[in-house]
Amino acid sequence: MIDPLTRWAAYGEKPDYAGLMTYAGLPYTEDPAELVGVDVAIVGAPMDELTSDSPGTRFGQRAIRAASCAPGPHLEAGVDPLRSVLRVVDFGDAPILPADPVRSHAAIQATVAQVLAAGAIPVILGGDHSIAEPDIRAVAEQFGPVGLIHFDTHTDTGKEVFGATLSHGSCMYRLVESGHVDPERYIQIGLRGYWPGAEEFGWQQERGIVSHFMHDVRDRGIRAVVADAISHVGAGPVFLSVDIDVLDPAFAPGTGTPEPGGMTTAQVLTLLEELAPLPFVGMDCVEVAPAYDHAELTANAAAVFVWTYLCGRLAKAVAPR
Repeated sequence: MIDPLTRWAAYGEKPDYAGLMTYAGLPYTEDPAELVGVDVAIVGAPMDELTSDSPGTRFGQRAIRAASCAPGPHLEAGVDPLRSVLRVVDFGDAPILPADPVRSHAAIQATVAQVLAAGAIPVILGGDHSIAEPDIRAVAEQFGPVGLIHFDTHTDTGKEVFGATLSHGSCMYRLVESGHVDPERYIQIGLRGYWPGAEEFGWQQERGIVSHFMHDVRDRGIRAVVADAISHVGAGPVFLSVDIDVLDPAFAPGTGTPEPGGMTTAQVLTLLEELAPLPFVGMDCVEVAPAYDHAELTANAAAVFVWTYLCGRLAKAVAPR
Protein backbone atom coordinates (compact mmCIF):
# COMPACT_ATOMS: atom_id res chain seq x y z
CA MET A 1 0.00 0.00 0.00
CA ILE A 2 1.35 3.41 -0.95
CA ASP A 3 1.15 6.07 1.74
CA PRO A 4 1.52 9.39 -0.09
CA LEU A 5 2.42 11.16 3.15
CA THR A 6 5.47 9.02 3.92
CA ARG A 7 7.91 11.04 1.84
CA TRP A 8 6.71 14.23 3.55
CA ALA A 9 7.37 12.89 7.05
CA ALA A 10 10.78 14.55 7.31
CA TYR A 11 9.33 17.94 6.41
CA GLY A 12 6.24 18.05 8.60
CA GLU A 13 2.92 18.99 7.02
CA LYS A 14 2.21 18.35 3.35
CA PRO A 15 0.62 21.21 1.41
CA ASP A 16 -2.84 20.42 0.01
CA TYR A 17 -1.74 20.91 -3.59
CA ALA A 18 1.24 18.52 -3.51
CA GLY A 19 1.65 14.76 -3.56
CA LEU A 20 -0.38 11.91 -5.05
CA MET A 21 -3.99 12.96 -5.66
CA THR A 22 -6.01 10.75 -3.36
CA TYR A 23 -8.93 11.83 -1.21
CA ALA A 24 -7.43 13.94 1.60
CA GLY A 25 -3.97 12.51 0.90
CA LEU A 26 -5.06 9.06 2.06
CA PRO A 27 -3.00 5.92 1.47
CA TYR A 28 -3.73 4.45 -1.97
CA THR A 29 -4.18 0.86 -3.03
CA GLU A 30 -5.81 -1.13 -5.81
CA ASP A 31 -5.11 -4.45 -4.09
CA PRO A 32 -8.20 -6.01 -2.43
CA ALA A 33 -5.89 -7.91 -0.06
CA GLU A 34 -4.80 -4.58 1.41
CA LEU A 35 -8.37 -3.72 2.36
CA VAL A 36 -8.32 -6.23 5.22
CA GLY A 37 -8.54 -4.24 8.44
CA VAL A 38 -9.67 -1.09 6.63
CA ASP A 39 -12.79 0.64 7.96
CA VAL A 40 -13.69 2.79 4.94
CA ALA A 41 -12.60 2.77 1.31
CA ILE A 42 -13.06 5.65 -1.12
CA VAL A 43 -14.01 4.46 -4.63
CA GLY A 44 -14.26 6.55 -7.80
CA ALA A 45 -16.99 5.86 -10.37
CA PRO A 46 -16.02 8.05 -13.35
CA MET A 47 -18.89 7.64 -15.81
CA ASP A 48 -21.45 10.04 -17.28
CA GLU A 49 -22.85 8.13 -20.26
CA LEU A 50 -26.32 8.11 -18.69
CA THR A 51 -26.82 11.83 -18.13
CA SER A 52 -29.94 13.43 -19.61
CA ASP A 53 -28.57 16.97 -19.82
CA SER A 54 -25.03 18.37 -19.65
CA PRO A 55 -22.24 15.74 -19.47
CA GLY A 56 -18.93 16.01 -17.61
CA THR A 57 -19.48 14.18 -14.33
CA ARG A 58 -16.96 11.52 -15.39
CA PHE A 59 -14.38 13.99 -14.07
CA GLY A 60 -16.22 14.51 -10.77
CA GLN A 61 -14.24 12.04 -8.69
CA ARG A 62 -10.97 13.74 -9.66
CA ALA A 63 -12.34 17.15 -8.77
CA ILE A 64 -13.56 15.94 -5.37
CA ARG A 65 -10.20 14.36 -4.60
CA ALA A 66 -8.35 17.53 -5.67
CA ALA A 67 -10.60 19.69 -3.51
CA SER A 68 -10.38 17.50 -0.42
CA CYS A 69 -8.48 18.82 2.57
CA ALA A 70 -5.36 17.38 4.10
CA PRO A 71 -6.00 15.30 7.26
CA GLY A 72 -6.78 17.24 10.38
CA PRO A 73 -9.37 17.53 13.14
CA HIS A 74 -12.94 18.53 12.42
CA LEU A 75 -13.18 21.58 14.66
CA GLU A 76 -16.83 21.10 15.58
CA ALA A 77 -16.83 17.30 15.87
CA GLY A 78 -13.50 17.34 17.70
CA VAL A 79 -12.11 14.31 15.85
CA ASP A 80 -9.80 13.55 12.96
CA PRO A 81 -11.59 10.58 11.36
CA LEU A 82 -8.98 10.02 8.68
CA ARG A 83 -6.01 9.52 10.98
CA SER A 84 -6.86 8.97 14.61
CA VAL A 85 -10.16 7.10 14.59
CA LEU A 86 -10.68 5.18 11.36
CA ARG A 87 -8.44 3.40 8.93
CA VAL A 88 -9.45 4.89 5.60
CA VAL A 89 -7.86 4.30 2.19
CA ASP A 90 -8.43 5.46 -1.36
CA PHE A 91 -9.20 2.36 -3.45
CA GLY A 92 -8.91 4.20 -6.75
CA ASP A 93 -11.48 4.09 -9.54
CA ALA A 94 -13.69 1.27 -10.76
CA PRO A 95 -12.43 0.04 -14.17
CA ILE A 96 -15.30 1.51 -16.19
CA LEU A 97 -15.57 1.07 -19.97
CA PRO A 98 -16.43 4.30 -21.81
CA ALA A 99 -19.59 4.15 -23.94
CA ASP A 100 -20.64 0.84 -22.36
CA PRO A 101 -22.77 1.75 -19.32
CA VAL A 102 -23.90 -1.83 -18.66
CA ARG A 103 -20.33 -3.11 -18.31
CA SER A 104 -19.33 0.05 -16.43
CA HIS A 105 -22.11 -0.57 -13.91
CA ALA A 106 -20.91 -4.16 -13.54
CA ALA A 107 -17.37 -2.89 -12.89
CA ILE A 108 -18.60 -0.42 -10.26
CA GLN A 109 -20.66 -3.09 -8.52
CA ALA A 110 -17.73 -5.52 -8.52
CA THR A 111 -15.36 -2.89 -7.11
CA VAL A 112 -17.75 -1.92 -4.32
CA ALA A 113 -18.31 -5.64 -3.61
CA GLN A 114 -14.54 -6.04 -3.09
CA VAL A 115 -14.68 -3.30 -0.44
CA LEU A 116 -17.62 -4.95 1.30
CA ALA A 117 -16.06 -8.41 1.15
CA ALA A 118 -13.08 -7.07 3.09
CA GLY A 119 -15.40 -5.77 5.81
CA ALA A 120 -14.99 -2.11 4.87
CA ILE A 121 -17.64 0.49 4.16
CA PRO A 122 -17.67 2.06 0.67
CA VAL A 123 -17.84 5.78 -0.07
CA ILE A 124 -18.31 6.23 -3.81
CA LEU A 125 -17.48 9.41 -5.71
CA GLY A 126 -19.40 9.88 -8.98
CA GLY A 127 -20.04 10.11 -11.78
CA ASP A 128 -23.66 10.57 -12.81
CA HIS A 129 -26.35 9.40 -10.43
CA SER A 130 -26.86 6.15 -12.31
CA ILE A 131 -23.82 4.85 -10.41
CA ALA A 132 -26.09 4.60 -7.35
CA GLU A 133 -27.69 1.56 -8.94
CA PRO A 134 -24.59 -0.67 -8.95
CA ASP A 135 -23.17 0.62 -5.68
CA ILE A 136 -26.45 0.22 -3.76
CA ARG A 137 -26.98 -3.20 -5.37
CA ALA A 138 -23.62 -4.30 -4.02
CA VAL A 139 -24.44 -3.02 -0.53
CA ALA A 140 -27.90 -4.61 -0.54
CA GLU A 141 -26.46 -7.95 -1.56
CA GLN A 142 -24.31 -7.76 1.57
CA PHE A 143 -26.89 -6.39 4.03
CA GLY A 144 -30.28 -7.12 2.44
CA PRO A 145 -32.71 -4.40 1.26
CA VAL A 146 -31.47 -1.10 2.60
CA GLY A 147 -33.12 2.06 3.77
CA LEU A 148 -32.19 5.08 1.67
CA ILE A 149 -31.70 8.76 2.47
CA HIS A 150 -31.55 10.57 -0.85
CA PHE A 151 -30.57 14.26 -1.17
CA ASP A 152 -31.55 15.52 -4.61
CA THR A 153 -33.40 18.06 -6.71
CA HIS A 154 -35.02 15.16 -8.57
CA THR A 155 -36.53 11.86 -7.44
CA ASP A 156 -34.75 9.76 -10.10
CA THR A 157 -37.74 7.44 -10.05
CA GLY A 158 -38.69 7.57 -13.72
CA LYS A 159 -39.41 4.28 -15.46
CA GLU A 160 -37.47 5.75 -18.35
CA VAL A 161 -35.89 9.04 -19.40
CA PHE A 162 -36.11 10.04 -23.07
CA GLY A 163 -37.10 6.44 -23.80
CA ALA A 164 -34.09 4.93 -21.98
CA THR A 165 -34.74 2.65 -19.02
CA LEU A 166 -31.10 2.85 -17.88
CA SER A 167 -30.49 6.48 -16.85
CA HIS A 168 -29.42 8.73 -14.02
CA GLY A 169 -33.13 9.60 -13.77
CA SER A 170 -34.34 6.01 -13.34
CA CYS A 171 -31.83 4.53 -10.91
CA MET A 172 -34.02 4.77 -7.80
CA TYR A 173 -37.03 3.30 -9.58
CA ARG A 174 -34.92 0.34 -10.67
CA LEU A 175 -33.46 -0.17 -7.18
CA VAL A 176 -36.90 -0.24 -5.57
CA GLU A 177 -38.39 -2.50 -8.24
CA SER A 178 -35.47 -4.93 -7.94
CA GLY A 179 -35.87 -5.13 -4.16
CA HIS A 180 -32.48 -3.63 -3.29
CA VAL A 181 -34.05 -0.56 -1.62
CA ASP A 182 -36.93 -0.92 0.84
CA PRO A 183 -39.42 1.76 -0.30
CA GLU A 184 -40.96 2.00 3.16
CA ARG A 185 -37.53 3.05 4.48
CA TYR A 186 -36.75 5.47 1.66
CA ILE A 187 -36.86 9.26 2.12
CA GLN A 188 -36.04 12.02 -0.39
CA ILE A 189 -34.90 15.49 0.72
CA GLY A 190 -34.60 18.74 -1.27
CA LEU A 191 -36.95 18.13 -4.21
CA ARG A 192 -37.92 21.05 -6.45
CA GLY A 193 -38.15 22.11 -10.09
CA TYR A 194 -40.04 20.70 -13.03
CA TRP A 195 -39.56 16.91 -12.91
CA PRO A 196 -40.93 14.32 -12.27
CA GLY A 197 -44.70 14.35 -12.63
CA ALA A 198 -47.85 12.79 -11.29
CA GLU A 199 -47.08 9.28 -12.55
CA GLU A 200 -43.78 9.06 -10.68
CA PHE A 201 -45.17 10.55 -7.47
CA GLY A 202 -48.18 8.24 -7.64
CA TRP A 203 -45.85 5.25 -7.92
CA GLN A 204 -43.86 6.53 -4.91
CA GLN A 205 -46.92 7.09 -2.74
CA GLU A 206 -48.19 3.58 -3.45
CA ARG A 207 -44.92 2.19 -2.08
CA GLY A 208 -44.56 4.42 0.96
CA ILE A 209 -41.65 6.56 -0.23
CA VAL A 210 -41.51 9.87 1.67
CA SER A 211 -40.61 13.10 -0.14
CA HIS A 212 -39.50 16.38 1.44
CA PHE A 213 -39.66 19.30 -0.98
CA MET A 214 -37.64 22.46 -0.54
CA HIS A 215 -40.70 24.25 0.81
CA ASP A 216 -40.85 21.59 3.54
CA VAL A 217 -37.23 22.28 4.44
CA ARG A 218 -37.85 26.04 4.49
CA ASP A 219 -41.18 25.98 6.30
CA ARG A 220 -40.62 23.15 8.79
CA GLY A 221 -36.89 23.54 9.36
CA ILE A 222 -33.91 21.19 9.25
CA ARG A 223 -34.54 19.60 12.66
CA ALA A 224 -38.07 18.52 11.72
CA VAL A 225 -36.83 16.99 8.46
CA VAL A 226 -34.09 15.13 10.35
CA ALA A 227 -36.61 13.78 12.85
CA ASP A 228 -38.80 12.52 10.00
CA ALA A 229 -35.82 10.87 8.29
CA ILE A 230 -34.65 9.09 11.44
CA SER A 231 -38.17 7.90 12.21
CA HIS A 232 -38.85 6.76 8.65
CA VAL A 233 -35.70 4.72 7.97
CA GLY A 234 -35.75 3.01 11.36
CA ALA A 235 -33.02 0.86 12.85
CA GLY A 236 -31.88 -1.20 9.85
CA PRO A 237 -28.95 -0.56 7.52
CA VAL A 238 -29.14 2.72 5.62
CA PHE A 239 -27.41 4.06 2.53
CA LEU A 240 -26.83 7.79 1.93
CA SER A 241 -26.96 9.13 -1.64
CA VAL A 242 -26.10 12.80 -2.18
CA ASP A 243 -26.70 14.41 -5.56
CA ILE A 244 -24.78 17.68 -5.47
CA ASP A 245 -27.61 19.43 -7.33
CA VAL A 246 -29.59 19.36 -4.07
CA LEU A 247 -27.61 22.55 -3.46
CA ASP A 248 -28.71 25.85 -4.95
CA PRO A 249 -26.57 26.69 -8.01
CA ALA A 250 -25.16 29.62 -6.05
CA PHE A 251 -23.39 27.01 -3.90
CA ALA A 252 -22.89 24.32 -6.55
CA PRO A 253 -22.79 25.64 -10.14
CA GLY A 254 -20.72 22.66 -11.31
CA THR A 255 -23.42 20.14 -12.08
CA GLY A 256 -25.27 19.02 -15.18
CA THR A 257 -28.84 19.70 -14.00
CA PRO A 258 -28.77 22.84 -11.79
CA GLU A 259 -32.07 24.01 -10.35
CA PRO A 260 -32.51 27.34 -8.50
CA GLY A 261 -34.04 27.40 -5.04
CA GLY A 262 -32.01 24.64 -3.42
CA MET A 263 -30.27 24.13 -0.12
CA THR A 264 -27.27 25.98 1.17
CA THR A 265 -24.06 24.12 1.89
CA ALA A 266 -24.57 24.81 5.60
CA GLN A 267 -28.05 23.23 5.53
CA VAL A 268 -26.76 19.99 4.01
CA LEU A 269 -23.89 19.89 6.50
CA THR A 270 -26.39 20.29 9.34
CA LEU A 271 -28.46 17.42 7.96
CA LEU A 272 -25.39 15.19 7.71
CA GLU A 273 -24.37 16.01 11.27
CA GLU A 274 -27.87 15.44 12.67
CA LEU A 275 -28.31 12.14 10.81
CA ALA A 276 -25.09 10.78 12.33
CA PRO A 277 -26.77 8.25 14.69
CA LEU A 278 -28.20 6.22 11.80
CA PRO A 279 -26.52 2.89 10.97
CA PHE A 280 -25.11 3.90 7.60
CA VAL A 281 -23.51 1.15 5.53
CA GLY A 282 -22.35 3.29 2.60
CA MET A 283 -22.50 6.62 0.84
CA ASP A 284 -22.21 8.06 -2.63
CA CYS A 285 -21.76 11.67 -3.72
CA VAL A 286 -22.56 12.29 -7.38
CA GLU A 287 -23.16 14.70 -10.27
CA VAL A 288 -20.14 16.98 -9.77
CA ALA A 289 -19.27 18.33 -13.23
CA PRO A 290 -16.09 20.41 -12.87
CA ALA A 291 -16.29 21.97 -16.34
CA TYR A 292 -19.22 24.08 -15.11
CA ASP A 293 -17.80 24.80 -11.67
CA HIS A 294 -16.59 28.17 -10.43
CA ALA A 295 -13.74 28.53 -7.93
CA GLU A 296 -14.20 24.82 -7.09
CA LEU A 297 -17.33 25.64 -5.09
CA THR A 298 -19.07 22.42 -6.09
CA ALA A 299 -16.08 20.10 -5.68
CA ASN A 300 -15.28 21.65 -2.29
CA ALA A 301 -18.84 21.10 -1.11
CA ALA A 302 -18.77 17.46 -2.20
CA ALA A 303 -15.40 16.88 -0.54
CA VAL A 304 -16.62 18.36 2.74
CA PHE A 305 -19.85 16.35 2.61
CA VAL A 306 -17.77 13.18 2.46
CA TRP A 307 -15.54 14.37 5.30
CA THR A 308 -18.55 15.32 7.43
CA TYR A 309 -20.14 11.94 6.76
CA LEU A 310 -16.99 10.26 8.06
CA CYS A 311 -16.81 12.55 11.09
CA GLY A 312 -20.47 12.44 11.94
CA ARG A 313 -21.12 8.74 11.64
CA LEU A 314 -18.09 6.61 11.13
CA ALA A 315 -15.79 8.47 13.49
CA LYS A 316 -18.05 7.40 16.33
CA ALA A 317 -18.52 3.76 15.42
CA VAL A 318 -18.09 1.80 12.22
CA ALA A 319 -21.49 0.58 11.01
CA PRO A 320 -22.45 -3.00 11.96
CA ARG A 321 -20.96 -5.70 9.75
